[in-house]
Amino acid sequence: MTRPVRAPFRMFLVTLCALLFGAGIQLATPVMAQEPPRIVIGSAVIEPMPIAAPTFIDEGGAGDYAREITRVVISDLEGTVFVRTIPEEAQISRVTSFDGGIAFEDWKAINAQVLVTGAVSVAGDRITVKFRAYDVFNGTTLDGAALQFAGTTDGWRRMAHKVADVIYSKITGESGYFDSRVVFVSESGPKNARLKRLAVMDYDGANVAYLTDSSSIVLAPRFSPQGERIVYTSFETGFPRITLMDVASLQRRTLEEQPGTMTFAPRFSPNGRSVVFSLERGGNSDIYVLDLDSGVLSQLTNSPSIETAPSFSPDGSQIVFESDRSGGQQIYVMPAGGGEATRISGGEGRYGTPVWSPRGDYIAFTKQNAGRFHIGVMRTDGSEERLLTASFLDEGPTWAPNGRVLMFTRETAGEGGVPALYSVDISGRNLRQVRTEGAASDPAWSPLLP
Repeated sequence: MTRPVRAPFRMFLVTLCALLFGAGIQLATPVMAQEPPRIVIGSAVIEPMPIAAPTFIDEGGAGDYAREITRVVISDLEGTVFVRTIPEEAQISRVTSFDGGIAFEDWKAINAQVLVTGAVSVAGDRITVKFRAYDVFNGTTLDGAALQFAGTTDGWRRMAHKVADVIYSKITGESGYFDSRVVFVSESGPKNARLKRLAVMDYDGANVAYLTDSSSIVLAPRFSPQGERIVYTSFETGFPRITLMDVASLQRRTLEEQPGTMTFAPRFSPNGRSVVFSLERGGNSDIYVLDLDSGVLSQLTNSPSIETAPSFSPDGSQIVFESDRSGGQQIYVMPAGGGEATRISGGEGRYGTPVWSPRGDYIAFTKQNAGRFHIGVMRTDGSEERLLTASFLDEGPTWAPNGRVLMFTRETAGEGGVPALYSVDISGRNLRQVRTEGAASDPAWSPLLP
């Protein structure tokens, strides 16, 4: 709680490539003293904003919490294309009291545009984190950037992510994405006999928890819109079947089975009341949607081709999917109730695993061309296609909850090739590996946590 502070038959086997549109960012130059520091998104130049974040003050019993919270806040912000933090050794002023005065001239001298101060206190298993973000130029607190979070000590990382989300939002005008989780497939063993189990972690790889054991293959987990359930493909029965799991209780059930079929590539509708997926019968797969409450199953496509990897638009009115109806893997869009589909991909190579941005403005995908795999994005009409990555094998993009960052699987070549998780900004910049305890694949981002 807050209060103001006072003074990732074919889809699951197909590899991903992608194109991604890169929106540029340019640091805004204040034209009036009253304008707060703000990144302007849209230009071709990226100039990170310099921010100073001295170690949060220990106001009692905080121990290492103050230092670790500061570290996570800085890591979150520096992990974007928008922020450059000024190291503490370069800071000429010190913050020794949360409510004390700020020597803004000292922070101006090291070119800090935003100053973040904070304090942490602990009593028993309860922790309180408060912070302020200042506009150094004007010597004022950024509007809405003076807050306090309280909870149990085991939630300290979430509090740090929440602090970073507020600061990110204030300097970009976009919502944050740090206080979120990622479900993925944790892998172990040799490449030709991988053991796979579902796991969930913080967006940055911390706080890993395992949701299944490795007794059966699991693929393509996806969060519900509220983040309380996961749908995925399981081989527990010997055939690929869609399974629904409650994240808190780990209770699970297999969705309606159709004799003689295989089901895979599931994804929730925007309201969480239905699941769209591929159903294979007699060597042909089509797209179906299942109402979770009534159990009514509806067929959306009926074509002698492979239709798979469906994904709803955020407003629930359309579905993007992958099909080889034109002779090769391409991306199509159709009404959510089925009907005529329009091909939107038009470049060379094969396209797969499309997923609609939570903003509704872009579709991310995997592209395979000339022996390379890419993660990319395009507009919903197929225009402005941009490739963000290129490697031996990049696949399975998933959007951050604010539609700004993509996470995906990258696997190295050869018999010893290992999959790992990577993220990249939609500008194509800031490609980085996400820390996991071992091999990992099929990431899917949750919404922001409540």
